[in-house]
Amino acid sequence: MKALIIEDEQIASRRLTNQINELGFDIEIVDTLDSVESGKSWFLQNEAPDLVFLDIQLNDGYGFDILEALEKQPPVIFTTAYNEYAVRGFKYNGVDYLLKPIDKKELKTALEKFMERPVIQQDHSTANIAQFKNIFKKEYKHRFMVKVGNHFSTFNVADVAYFYASDGSICLRSFNGKTFPIEYTIDQLEELLNPIDFFRVNRKFLISLTSVEEIHNYFNSRLLLRLEPDVLEKVIVSRERCTSFKKWLDM
Repeated sequence: MKALIIEDEQIASRRLTNQINELGFDIEIVDTLDSVESGKSWFLQNEAPDLVFLDIQLNDGYGFDILEALEKQPPVIFTTAYNEYAVRGFKYNGVDYLLKPIDKKELKTALEKFMERPVIQQDHSTANIAQFKNIFKKEYKHRFMVKVGNHFSTFNVADVAYFYASDGSICLRSFNGKTFPIEYTIDQLEELLNPIDFFRVNRKFLISLTSVEEIHNYFNSRLLLRLEPDVLEKVIVSRERCTSFKKWLDM
């Protein structure tokens, strides 16, 4: 089997190549590329490989741009540094993806799945690719308007430490310690904000990455956070979100 790697980080590309070789699958890496431009050019000059490992976000564009330029899309295993929340759409559409840094066990599982179901793996419709691309090119909210006394003011998302539920309302807490009620639910905010920067740790708190000061183990396999600005109540990462939270921090 011939495979092509398209990855703009040389270290990640070499690591993936080594992992594939170490796993012992009968796979020949025919080439390693690092950009959308080189990928498009390669496919014009070569026969399509049996499998492509494709980084979603390359220095000169998205890996999807390469696929959209092809008449027939080869089987693809996407690689990405985005967290699990950001790529949740893949799970429901039958496309494989690997989170970077790639875990060898997860790579083995993806390859075994590909070997066992080659026909399904090749059935990536143009509509599906467009849906996946939209996940990563989605425009997220950049600012919020809040009421301050008798007038309104705006807050850039970068100035927001976290959002939290309190007494039936949702509040925005800025890094300078100011708190304002806003007319959104936590569920709505979760959709409006870039999941690279914000994570919902439980039913009440949606936090910015830069607000996390300390992380402590907590009973029942949970995590206790200290945020900045400080919070009077305990901010606990629910047990079912702990694994995703750790990956989010380690992107």
